[in-house]
Amino acid sequence: MRFAVIPARGGSKRIPRKNIKPFCGKPIIAWSIEAARRSGCFDRIIVSTEDDEVAAVAREAGAEVPFRRPAELADDFTGTLAVMKHAVDWCAAHGAPPDPVCCIYATAPFLTPADIRTGLELLAQGCDYAFSVAPYAAPIQRALKVTPGGRVEMFQPKFFTTRSQDLEPAYHDAAQFYWGRFDAWAAERSIFSPAAAAVILAQEKVQDIDTPEDWARAERMFHALGYMTGSRGSVK
Repeated sequence: MRFAVIPARGGSKRIPRKNIKPFCGKPIIAWSIEAARRSGCFDRIIVSTEDDEVAAVAREAGAEVPFRRPAELADDFTGTLAVMKHAVDWCAAHGAPPDPVCCIYATAPFLTPADIRTGLELLAQGCDYAFSVAPYAAPIQRALKVTPGGRVEMFQPKFFTTRSQDLEPAYHDAAQFYWGRFDAWAAERSIFSPAAAAVILAQEKVQDIDTPEDWARAERMFHALGYMTGSRGSVK
C-alpha cells in the first residue's frame, strides 16, 4: 500500500502554529492534503503530530491521524528521518508495511499532484528516494562572502571569468516532498545520496516559509501564479 505521511507538529517559534495557520483561505496543511488526495497516488494519507488542534484540522481536511507522535520527536531539533521512521514503524506494526511512502511537508502550498506522480515514477527506477529540488537563482560557483572587515571575497575565485552558461547547474532541496522505500525510511538512510532521484521544479514553484516575511511573499506568489483559480498548482 502507498502511504503519504505529513509531519506537522504543533510548535513553531518564528511563525506560531505555522502548520495550521490560514494561508490563502484555508489552513496551510490543507493544501498539502489536497495535493496528496488529488494525485491519486495514496491508499492512506496520514498526519504525524503530537497536537490535538493540528489533528482536528488535518481530519477536517481529509487526512487520518491514527497515532500521536511522541513528544521527544516533536521538538525543535528532531529531523525528518526520525519522524518518518516512527511513522512507518507504527504503520508496519499495525498492518502491512507501507511501501512506498511519501513524506509531504505541511507548509508546501505550491505542491502539485503532477509533481507527486512524477516522483513516484522516478522512485520506480530502482531508487531509495525521489524528492523535489529547484535550481539556484544564480551560479553557486560565483558566490561571494563578506569578511569580518566588511570586504568581499569569492568562495571560488577561479570562476571569476567563467561565463554563467558554462558553469554546471546546482540545485537545492525544494522542501516539498520525499518519496521513499519503506526499508530506506525504517533504516533512516540518507536522502541526499546517489540512491536518490531528483524531481526538478521551476524556481517559481518553490518558496521557503520560515518567517512572517516569507509567508507574505508566498501568499502573493500563490495569487500571482493562479493557484487560487485552479489554473495551476495543488488544486489540479
